[in-house]
Amino acid sequence: MKSPPLSLRLLLPALLMGSLPAHALELKGRLEWMHKVDMRVIENGMVEKVNVTTGQHVKAGDVLVRMDQRKQKAALLEAKARVARATLSMDDAERDMARTQELFDRGLIADEELKDGELKQAVAQAEMESAKATEEAAQVALEHTELKAPFSGIIAANTAWQGAVIFAGKQDQPLITLAPDDQMVARVLVTADVLRRHAVGQSAQVLVNGSARNGKIYRQGVEAVRIEPEGAIYELDIIFKPNNNELLRPSESIRVVLP
Repeated sequence: MKSPPLSLRLLLPALLMGSLPAHALELKGRLEWMHKVDMRVIENGMVEKVNVTTGQHVKAGDVLVRMDQRKQKAALLEAKARVARATLSMDDAERDMARTQELFDRGLIADEELKDGELKQAVAQAEMESAKATEEAAQVALEHTELKAPFSGIIAANTAWQGAVIFAGKQDQPLITLAPDDQMVARVLVTADVLRRHAVGQSAQVLVNGSARNGKIYRQGVEAVRIEPEGAIYELDIIFKPNNNELLRPSESIRVVLP
């Protein structure tokens, strides 16, 4: 038996709902994350602690995974000690330069001795700047031993295990995948004609388990996902906010009502 035309299949749900406005269109769709971030470590090391599990809600700044930090902490202590030594050397160079300048002003030493004092002060200043740069690099390396949530959201995937040895250049999978949990996307498939009649920012309604949520059109597909005899089919994304403490999952079936 031949299937009905695509336009009829898209419009049929709306025609069956007597409560919809005359020109409203109801479409079946699925949920998708607004976006997600794959998180990997950038240094080799061993996983010391995993603080999250899949499906857990986290806040921005929470430590998700911590690597072994002993090497980085030792490097930071050494860098701080170098800064302390450079500070003492800089103080000595400044005092010596002050005395040299005073003697020069009184005509007791030659220009060469003044220039030697200036050179020693410049060397001490350069050593100070180098020590501070090393300390900053060591601090960054220590920070890189922790994966922190860049935003509040939900752990979509977790492949990190305590004791696992990680090689930064050989991570086939991310340790953590994080997705925002304050917004979700309802994705439906529409014809080009429907796409032209509904602009980005226009209001729409998302039906999740029979419960209506207010949303708005967030993104229109540019490339067709498939071609049917009646025409090209595109994705249309509607963004909406889940209810408090509600866990919605990608690929869940939903309905979208376009006015």
